[in-house]
Amino acid sequence: MENVSSTYYLPLVLFSIIIAIVDSYVALNLGIRINKAKGNVRYIWLITGAFAMGLGIWSMHFIAMLAFHLSIPVMYNVTLVIVSIIPAIISSGLALYIMSVFSKRKAQALLSALFIAIGIVSMHYIGMKAMEMRAVIHYNPLIVTLSAIIAFITSLVAIYLLFFVSQNAHIPRIWRKKTVSALIMGIAITGMHYTGMSAAHFQVYPHFLSSPGSPYGSTLLAYSIGIGILIILGLVFIGTIIDKQFESQSIESERKFHSLIESANDAIIIADCKGSIVLWNKGAQTIFGYEEKEVIGQNLQIIVPERYREAHRKGMQRYVTTRKPQVIGKTLEMHGLRKDGSEFPVELSLSSWQEHGNMFFSSIIRDVTERKLADEKINQMVYLDPLTGLPNRHLLNDRITQALEQETEHNQTIGIMFIDLDRFKFINDTLGHAVGDQLLVEAAQRIQACVGRSDTVCRQGGDEFIVLLPNTSSEEVSKKAKLILLLFNQSFVLNEHEMFVTPSIGISLYPSDGQDKDTLIKNADTAMYRVKEQGKNSFQFYTPEMNEIVSKKLQMEIGLRKALERKEFKLYYQPQVNVISGKLIGVEALIRWQHPEMGNISPADFIPLAEETGLIIPIGEWVLYEACRQNKSWQLEGFPPIRMAVNMSSRQFQHSNLIEVIHKVLKETELEPKFLELELTESIIQDSKHAITTMHKLKDMGIYLSIDDFGTGYSSLSYLKTFPIDTLKIDQTFTKNIFTDFKDASLVDTIINMAHNLELKVIAEGVETVQQLEFLQQRRCNEAQGYYFSRPISADEMSIVMKKQFLSKIR
Repeated sequence: MENVSSTYYLPLVLFSIIIAIVDSYVALNLGIRINKAKGNVRYIWLITGAFAMGLGIWSMHFIAMLAFHLSIPVMYNVTLVIVSIIPAIISSGLALYIMSVFSKRKAQALLSALFIAIGIVSMHYIGMKAMEMRAVIHYNPLIVTLSAIIAFITSLVAIYLLFFVSQNAHIPRIWRKKTVSALIMGIAITGMHYTGMSAAHFQVYPHFLSSPGSPYGSTLLAYSIGIGILIILGLVFIGTIIDKQFESQSIESERKFHSLIESANDAIIIADCKGSIVLWNKGAQTIFGYEEKEVIGQNLQIIVPERYREAHRKGMQRYVTTRKPQVIGKTLEMHGLRKDGSEFPVELSLSSWQEHGNMFFSSIIRDVTERKLADEKINQMVYLDPLTGLPNRHLLNDRITQALEQETEHNQTIGIMFIDLDRFKFINDTLGHAVGDQLLVEAAQRIQACVGRSDTVCRQGGDEFIVLLPNTSSEEVSKKAKLILLLFNQSFVLNEHEMFVTPSIGISLYPSDGQDKDTLIKNADTAMYRVKEQGKNSFQFYTPEMNEIVSKKLQMEIGLRKALERKEFKLYYQPQVNVISGKLIGVEALIRWQHPEMGNISPADFIPLAEETGLIIPIGEWVLYEACRQNKSWQLEGFPPIRMAVNMSSRQFQHSNLIEVIHKVLKETELEPKFLELELTESIIQDSKHAITTMHKLKDMGIYLSIDDFGTGYSSLSYLKTFPIDTLKIDQTFTKNIFTDFKDASLVDTIINMAHNLELKVIAEGVETVQQLEFLQQRRCNEAQGYYFSRPISADEMSIVMKKQFLSKIR
């Protein structure tokens, strides 16, 4: 037996090496594409890569075989040649799959290299088996093993360079890494092949020897196969390039999307179907306090308060199971949980989608703490009184409406209290608005302390409060009203000022006193005014008769506004005489109102109403002018000059243009100021700073000043030495009772003595009997007026009285 000589056709050898390198480059490029692909696309690239890589390895082997020529004829078994392709494709597919799926990098590299080596070795030796010739092939086991080791090691190095070299390596760019890896893998394939070929020895018997075969017979076939494979690999490579372009666009879009997510102030969180967090932006870090590394992989429940977690878990599970949305696609308000354990209000928008068979949930969460605080502040401005913090009339109307709807169904009673603070205006004007505000706050607290949790205390405005008492009874309402009165018996101490304020409380009940909120409030208000009229500091339930009083009062007010225009007012005059001589020394002007329908109306009825409505200002000016005009008229008729006393209301006295008005009246009527006497009540001069200034201006004008109804007010007697007063006027209630009540007699005696000691004159009202006159004469009272001398009479009648006195004086 003789050895068969062999030769290699060098161009085909080089061509086989080129194909191996190109195939390796395309295969490694496919591996990257497979690793980045998702879903079904991954498997398409995997199959494509397996065939491209397997065919490339096979074509390199077959071309290298065709480049190998023996000195004997060689034929190839087509079946075995085709079978040799199979291990190349299978091993390539396994290697690519392992590289793209497994997460353990060392095991991944070893397995991939092992399968590539097995594929190459299997393909090579099956291809060798396909050679049909008159010779026997003997293999050197050591070289065969070496070829397998070369295939494994070079494949491992190539894979390692491609996938596992760090970014700080000497080959920082991916295309360079792929090129180097492809060169090494190509050398691995060709190296293994030619090493394996060197392990083979061909021996034939002598009579089978023939002339050496020509290398040019199979060259065309080799080039055809190689070019075909290169075209296939080129198409695959172009496919990977196109896919890469799409991937680059996708990556760019993903980068922009990620940038958008990161720039959002809202928290954007993505979780899988199990609730595990897979995306956490900076907005979420700012809002919840967790950094991304702390929450990725954690369950969403870490940002959900404990009381909501079970419902949250069941809701996600229900949607995953049924796909029926309940909160998906909606905007919800709930609470979030920060890292520090604090809860805060959030607005949540939730959506879901499926990707590659997996379900994901995206949450856009906004911290609405500031908005809630703003809403609360707006609600407070709209529904709460800024001073006391009580509900205002808007919130009260809502609650009364709600209570009426509920109580109508259950046929239950609703109580409405209308509370007004007595003498609040006086305190507010005297001590200032700051003290008045403090008083309102403390009064509100006292009222609240007397009612239940289901009741509503509202500040209606000013010093008025309304209390809503749902589901109550008249007995319960009375009990609470008495409690309020009792609590207000205690003094208020504000800024070192001790003061007493009493409440007047009117009460209406649903359904007996009204079927709607407006009627109930109006009737409670009516009952409150009835309390005011009857002495204040009490409570009273509404009765239908009160409406008659209110209607009459309303009719009176309407008439009062037109009375001046219609000249319905008239002045009457009551003489004032010297107690000792009995001579007329002055008159007091008293207003009377002749209503066209209601007849004569007492000043006690319409003067308080005029004070309340402010009509006292124009009415007072008319009285002042008419009295001065009449007094001047009497003088022009030749009667001896006398003083004209005119009552001055507190509202007139406090008016800013009082001095100007009086000066104007005196100028127009040409009456000398010394013949005008202004009667002031004690309540007028309680605002000492304003009063003393005004009174001095009046005295400087020469006007006579007196204190009317002395002894009925609450002010200090110290003003008697402070203010420029000429006369004290004893109230008729004391004069009438001097013989029936010794205390009144003592009081009158005391007032007269005190006035004389202060060099003040005294005039007594209400003298009706000679005994009363004698009492006053004995106590040296200066002047008096009353029915004993004359009732109030008209100007004409007064002229007759003055004429008689004048004639008697002449005689």
